[in-house]
Amino acid sequence: MDKTKSFEISKNVVWEAYQRVKAKQGAAGVDHQSIEEFEKNLKDNLYKIWNRMSSGSYFPPPVKAVEIPKKNGGKRILGVPTVADRIAQTVVKIYFEPRVEPYFLSDSYGYRPGKSPLDAVEITRKRCWRYNWVLEFDIVGLFDNIDHELLMRAVKKHTDTEWIILYVERWLKAPFKMKDGAIVARMSGTPQGGVISPVLANLFLHYTFDKWMEKNHPRNPWARFADDGVVHCRTKQEAELLYSRLKQRFEECGLELHPDKTRIVYCKDDDRTGDHTETTFDFLSYTFRARRSKNRYGKFFINFTPAVSNKAAKHMRQTIRQWRIHLKPGLKLEDIACEVNPVLRGWINYYGRFYKSQMYPVLRHMNQALVKWARRKYKKLKTHKKRAENMLGKIAQREPNLYVHWQMGIKPTAG
Repeated sequence: MDKTKSFEISKNVVWEAYQRVKAKQGAAGVDHQSIEEFEKNLKDNLYKIWNRMSSGSYFPPPVKAVEIPKKNGGKRILGVPTVADRIAQTVVKIYFEPRVEPYFLSDSYGYRPGKSPLDAVEITRKRCWRYNWVLEFDIVGLFDNIDHELLMRAVKKHTDTEWIILYVERWLKAPFKMKDGAIVARMSGTPQGGVISPVLANLFLHYTFDKWMEKNHPRNPWARFADDGVVHCRTKQEAELLYSRLKQRFEECGLELHPDKTRIVYCKDDDRTGDHTETTFDFLSYTFRARRSKNRYGKFFINFTPAVSNKAAKHMRQTIRQWRIHLKPGLKLEDIACEVNPVLRGWINYYGRFYKSQMYPVLRHMNQALVKWARRKYKKLKTHKKRAENMLGKIAQREPNLYVHWQMGIKPTAG
């Protein structure tokens, strides 16, 4: 490449990229530079990024490898780029995402503008009523195993802009820097944690799965959120055949279906009374299974529908315990509300969308944490749990808007 060649990259886009990175905050990369430190010399730092990207001389530093525990055990490697590299990746994303986004199919929900996990849960809920069988699938280590050659072929299909192709290739090859300082080369994958990675992963699966399904199995609706997905089938035989073909398809593209998390499920309810070993599945932290529901006429029936998963509920209870509210007797009830309400509101908005009552035990757990706090704060309540519940119950009657779950009627009470 001619080193004197200049690529046309707007300084305004670099500024917009910086603002997006700042809004999301995030940890420091291998250079230990925080956003605050980056901002101490903001003008020069942004100019350097623009200048190097424009001249073709920008090379990403190694990606900091951070191990994070999975909810179901085991560990996942998260790649943390430096602040400057996140800005550079965002520049490419701002230019590249609008070129691929119009081609993505409507049932691809992960990391896309204007789409949410709840949209995927909603459409899956409706389709489970119409189709008796579900093939639930999960891809082993998607972000670690994406084939670079196949991915670059897809990138070049959607852009011929030289600098976008150049920098995507460089990011794919950027090594990991491990906790012990070792530099590990990467032959496949795109780091989970990179700004550009979700767009690239979606693009890869657009051709690996989405378009393949549209062409080969147009009668089987599906929903996919990154590496997590469901396909609806009419019969068990149809689901088994699809499983076999899908396994082969992913292998052709260098990916593997998770043997334990990929299953055929029967949507059993009042109208579907057949037998099958699997009658429940998890998708986006919701568990789909038969549940007692009430119709508009007040009559109860068994409905196959989603509610917050036990795993998600357990994680929320653990989070409440980690707040250690009972060890903060110096705080007022209003102070605690300011701290926890944004989190509780987020949980209620997400997990309360479908079959809301399933998350009531979590909200009652929050009330019990407040009871423990009250017993620590007020000596007269130390040995009187019911008295503490009554006191908080009266406050909840007086100020029902103080906590978001109190507004729903989940109030402390001695019962």
